[in-house]
Amino acid sequence: MDFIGTHILSVNQFERADIEHVFDVADRLVPYARRQKVTRVLEGAILGNMFFEPSTRTRMSFGAAFNLLGGTVRETVGISSSAIAKGESLYDTARVLSGYSDVVCMRHPQPGSAAEFAAASRVPVINGGDGANEHPTQALLDLYTIRKELAAKQRGLDGLRIAMIGDLKHGRTVHSLCKLLCLFNRVQVVLVSPAALAMPGEIVEMLRGAGHEVRTSDELEGSISHVDIVYSTRIQEERFESQEEANHYRGQFRLNRAIYTRHCEPNTVIMHPLPRDSRAEANELDTDLNEHPNLAIFRQTDNGLLVRMALFALILGVEDKVDYYSHPVRWHSRREY
Repeated sequence: MDFIGTHILSVNQFERADIEHVFDVADRLVPYARRQKVTRVLEGAILGNMFFEPSTRTRMSFGAAFNLLGGTVRETVGISSSAIAKGESLYDTARVLSGYSDVVCMRHPQPGSAAEFAAASRVPVINGGDGANEHPTQALLDLYTIRKELAAKQRGLDGLRIAMIGDLKHGRTVHSLCKLLCLFNRVQVVLVSPAALAMPGEIVEMLRGAGHEVRTSDELEGSISHVDIVYSTRIQEERFESQEEANHYRGQFRLNRAIYTRHCEPNTVIMHPLPRDSRAEANELDTDLNEHPNLAIFRQTDNGLLVRMALFALILGVEDKVDYYSHPVRWHSRREY
């Protein structure tokens, strides 16, 4: 892929070499994410953060990533606070907001909306999640996290064993991650969900078409015994027609320390795209796992900063200039390294 000026709308755009290039750039940006060095390579550039659907991590990490490269962030949050509430089209919104920005990150509840927005934009657009369709940067940061976690055990992504658990029908993070996994070899995937929330059939067939072993189950304990990664997801209540329907499935697949110890291999890594539903009736990942060394959910969020920094550097063509515009940090950070 020629990243410069490119929209990032789907993981289908990526070849394996593209992913490795993004990860190599992310590795080089660690000192900046850790506040060991400062760079002003994107000084004067503006990110338009257009979030028409609720977000915490994605919105904040995109903004922080751009700031850490020296750029400035402008935001619109929620449809009700934008001109879309007055009937403005995505086309008009994209034409206007892209005139104010050098790159746009956009989230919207409708599948395909990011592509529609990008078609009218005058600058590169990154899909921050379009309904139940895709979340490409989350899939990249998830894969980057898996790579780092396995590397600590002298393992690579080929031969990965992963269990995906929860709302696999509506979970755009697992949809995108499965598509990326098709670029690797000999992956074993266990899909754990109620039948009504199963992974879409076309994605299952895509995995099998890539030569991967895919198994489905509606039982948690028997599905996590021989995997490297347990990837849990929440019930996507905003995708259901009623709260009552979502509540029917909430809390069916709870992972706590006792279940983990009893059923998982000692080095199995626990991941979740967040937010995890910690309400008593759901409690997907119990708080008794918070201090467990194999809980990687906060390492995931830290890695998201690196991957998004890398994408900005590549899209704006500055990945080889970051160090040139750097200087030491002039303030004291209590950040743990």
